Amino acid sequence: MQSLDGVWRPVYAEMDGEEAPKMMLDKMEIEFVGGEYAVRFGGVTADQGTYVIDAGGLTLFGMIGPNAGKAIPCLCKFVGEMLSICYGLSGTRPDKFATAQDQQRYLANYMRKVASSE
Repeated sequence: MQSLDGVWRPVYAEMDGEEAPKMMLDKMEIEFVGGEYAVRFGGVTADQGTYVIDAGGLTLFGMIGPNAGKAIPCLCKFVGEMLSICYGLSGTRPDKFATAQDQQRYLANYMRKVASSE
């Protein structure tokens, strides 16, 4: 599996079958580095914690923010340069990369953010 390390910007996301507004995606990013993650909106950290990757997939462990004290099991895969993560917000690892009403799943497709040379 490719490295998760870096800053990722969502290009598409949905929660329980409903597509997230583009305006929200434009302000969001997730950073993975050294076993830690941080989710930022408009540059402000909203959710932070640690993560592990094992045979089951990716698991986030929230430490600060709305997911503090929670384990979020996820599926993740790389499709070319895109990273796709399906989050099991209910505490159950998703069985596929899809969401539907009342499943408490969040699916996001990310592209790695390239450092600006400006």
